[in-house]
Amino acid sequence: MADRKQCEAALRGLAARLEALAREGHPPNTPDRTIMCRIPDLGTSYVAQLRDGGLHDITEGNRAAQITFTLSSDDLVAVTEGRLSVTSAWASGRLRVEASVRDLLRVRSLL
Repeated sequence: MADRKQCEAALRGLAARLEALAREGHPPNTPDRTIMCRIPDLGTSYVAQLRDGGLHDITEGNRAAQITFTLSSDDLVAVTEGRLSVTSAWASGRLRVEASVRDLLRVRSLL
């Protein structure tokens, strides 16, 4: 089981990759939303702002969000490292996504 530091590092790594895409002139076309990543096996959540195609202000905590991802700590690390595809994780039930259909369609470039 991955720990909190590994999960936070995984999310910060994702944020860095999105920032690099923006610097290269290829930012993902995403809506500005508050997102939350629930990690039940650690009993914690991380909240961040999806803004201008980047992931900002990552903090541990629980807050209202328009888009919520729920997955285990190990799966979070595996997805962010590219060892587990988001599609496979979602299809197998290892990843749950709670969002409006419109938001799902708009953030699919991140998935």
